Formats: sequence, structure tokens, C-alpha cells
Amino acid sequence: MSTDLPIDLRLSEEQRISREGMRRFASQTLAPGARAADEAATADPQVLATIAGFGLTLMSLPEALGGAGLPRSPMGNVLACEDLGEGDLSQSLAALAPLGVVNALLDFGDQAQHEAWLPRFASEQPVPAAVALAEPRATFEPGDLRTTARRDGDAYVLDGEKCLIPLVEQCQLFLVVAAADDGPAAFIVEADSAGLSRARQDYMGLRSAEPGTLTLEGVRVPAAQRLAHFDLERLVSLSRIGLAALATGCCQAVLEQCVPYALERKAFGEAIARRQSVAFMIADMGIEIEGMRLLTWRAASRAEQGLPFQREAYLAFLQSMEKAMRIATDGVQVFGGAGFVRDYPLEMYYRNLRGLSALHGALMV
Repeated sequence: MSTDLPIDLRLSEEQRISREGMRRFASQTLAPGARAADEAATADPQVLATIAGFGLTLMSLPEALGGAGLPRSPMGNVLACEDLGEGDLSQSLAALAPLGVVNALLDFGDQAQHEAWLPRFASEQPVPAAVALAEPRATFEPGDLRTTARRDGDAYVLDGEKCLIPLVEQCQLFLVVAAADDGPAAFIVEADSAGLSRARQDYMGLRSAEPGTLTLEGVRVPAAQRLAHFDLERLVSLSRIGLAALATGCCQAVLEQCVPYALERKAFGEAIARRQSVAFMIADMGIEIEGMRLLTWRAASRAEQGLPFQREAYLAFLQSMEKAMRIATDGVQVFGGAGFVRDYPLEMYYRNLRGLSALHGALMV
């Protein structure tokens, strides 16, 4: 019999108020501007600034370093990811990338590293930064790193290539995960380091996140910039929760598009919602989204309480990525031929959701 504590998924008053602001911004600003950002393959600077202004990176920073000094809250971050993802998954991913770096520093850095790097995030406009874990090969797994870190005196020399890094050309800091002699390690690498190069890449989805590759050729990093207590499993697990939350939000947007369309679209003299094949498809979307949300919230709640959560994080991620593909595909099918044209956002949701499962470590909540 399990001895785990009960999981309380009721939201606090502060979380409810925060969600109201996030949802209002997502519906009034993010969603209407998503198509233009996707067409331009560029994140709107005002959108990035507004999301940064919500202060997610400030919440858990110690007061002495310019933050709010609140406890780390994976649950609060998950709610933000879900709500923003419903507005525009791609731009939200770009805006939330620095949050992953801050949380990694808080969880894995020592006091000296906190004092050296966290003040750079202690403002409403934090320094652009991203986690660099994924590598450009189809069989990549987080535990099988080809990027290497070789000790050389009082420094490490990094060699390798990373991919799918949000806002790669704007970032000033990267948290690079590499294989050292004693296991996986994470390093804070400044963007102007000698031997570091970066380039935008055109992908089918996530265009407005401006993703790209990071190449490291003999990049020397002081040993003091290796995170003192790095835990790859925790980084990957908390990121899985964040990505699952983004997927849940985007799938909710698919459902919100499908319901009114099915009620209004007429075929053979009646609304297509009256046809069982369409009605059941939309009902299944709602059921699967609730399952995704419950698994994701459960994993986040366990992480926040200090309970083991890696299993729950993996289940949430696996379920969310699998069902997101089905929901995105079914959403396009509900719209028929219209689902493939840019007059509606369904094809954009489909493209964005297909790339999400490859973003290992990108959004640590």
C-alpha cells in the first residue's frame, strides 16, 4: 500500500489571481498575435517583455539577490506554462526559457554561483538565457551525451553541438549540459566565449521561438562555472512537467477552436457536431486533455511537496506528447480541408505540438 501523502490539487487564492492575469493576456494578446509571429518566424519583443514582467524568474530568487524570496513552486510554474501555452505555445516557450536556467541555478548551484549569476535575472527584464541539452541526432537521449567537457587545469574545455535552443541568437547565457569524466555536468557559458557559435534553424514548428543550434569548439569555461550539485534526472524530469503543461495548454486551444466550428459548420443540412463521428472525436479531446492536466498537476504537486516525482513526470510527459499528437491531428480533421490552410490556427497548433517532445531540458519548472 502506498504511504504517499494525499495530493491536494486545489489552487490557492494567489494562484487563482495569477491565472486570471495570465489567461487574460493569453486570450487578448498572445493568441491574436500568434499567426503574425509564426509567419515572421520571430517572437514579438513586447510579448517577451510582458511575460517577463509577470515576474516568474523573480519569485524564487532570494531577497538578498533582488528576488521575491518565495519558495520554489513547480505547481505555480506549471499553471503559468499551461495558460500561456493556450495562447501561443511557441512564443511562450521562448519567453519562459530563462526560467529554466534560473531554476537550475537555484537547485544545482552553490552559494557562490547564486551570488555570481542570479542577480542578472533579478529584474522584470531578465538576461536572455536558455538550457542547452538536446543534441542533433534522431536517437538522442539525455543520458547519452556526445558533447564533452574535458578538465584542463582550472578550466573545462567543451566540445559538441546542441540544438532546439529557444532564442538562440539573443541569448547571453547558456546552461550547457555535457559529459565530464565523472558523469553529466552543467556549465554556465557566456555567449561571447571564444569557440562558441550559434545559428538559427528553420523548423516546421516553433518558428516564433527562434530555435537554433549551438556549436562548441574548444570553449574554455572556468571550473567555477560548473554547477556544484548538478542532477541530470531532476533537470529532465522537471522539464518534462513544464513541456507537458505547455502541451496541455495548446491542446485546450485546439478544443476551444473545434467546439464552435463544429456547431456552426453545416454539411448536408445540419451542423457537423450532430454527427457521431465528429461529436465523439471532440468529446475524446476533452477527456484526454483532462487526463493530461491531472497527470501534469500531480507530478508538479509531488515535486513541490518534496515527494519522489520522476515516475509521475515521465508518465505526464509520455501521455501528453502522445495525446497531443492525436488531438492536433483530430483538430485538423474536424476542420476538414480548412484545417490545412492558414485562415485557421489548427495547422499551426499541429506544427508546434509535433516539435515539443524533442525539447529535452528546455523548460525546467
